[in-house]
Amino acid sequence: MQSRPRIEIRYCSLCRWLLRSAWLAQEILSTFADEVGEVALIPGDKGQFQIFVDGTLIWCRVADDGFPEAKEIKQRIRDEIAPGRDLGHSERRP
Repeated sequence: MQSRPRIEIRYCSLCRWLLRSAWLAQEILSTFADEVGEVALIPGDKGQFQIFVDGTLIWCRVADDGFPEAKEIKQRIRDEIAPGRDLGHSERRP
């Protein structure tokens, strides 16, 4: 049996970004209920806010210049774990 991907949201607890992280975790689990094995919330410090899929960085607050919209995170996760999947209203528009 093939294991399902692990999503990690690493956030700065000193900056009080837990609620933002939990909201994104809920969005991810709602959208990818059958594809994702778990979403882990990992507290840290130094202003970090990063999202990983099986160890691959897909969002970094510093490198990507801010916080992601749920739509963009869903697209990036989809591109990693289920490239052919249609996200409906969250799909990119030409």
